[in-house]
Amino acid sequence: MPFKKQKLLQIETNLDDMNPQWYEPLMEKLFEMGVLDVVLVPIIMKKSRPAVMLQILTIPALKKKVMECLFEETTTLGVRVNAVERYELPREIKKVKTSYGVVDVKIARDMKGQVRNVWPEYESCHEISRKTKKPVKVIFQAALKSFS
Repeated sequence: MPFKKQKLLQIETNLDDMNPQWYEPLMEKLFEMGVLDVVLVPIIMKKSRPAVMLQILTIPALKKKVMECLFEETTTLGVRVNAVERYELPREIKKVKTSYGVVDVKIARDMKGQVRNVWPEYESCHEISRKTKKPVKVIFQAALKSFS
């Protein structure tokens, strides 16, 4: 199983004058449009101004839509766009039964097909946690135990 290679774009901007409460709705919009990742990184800019670097990983087809969103939803006056390559292990989602319910578990395999990582999906654990009133970590641990 070869690594999966993707040609992507990293779109980023530094924001030093934006209300922090606007980040969550911005991130929601970006994920709804299909971006792969959104990261907020605290930075210090010139004149020792605290700021946030907003980084977005996306497919090239969404470039214009992402940039329009940034200019509309943030205080940015400019963005940087860099072509990047992402390599990832092949992965699959399996459902595992626990005493609390069925949990989606992500499994990544190496080039030889050997399991390299097993990780219960947060949303799946959180949903069961809400229904059962058990802590997310209990659901998470039960899913890991059920996988092995």
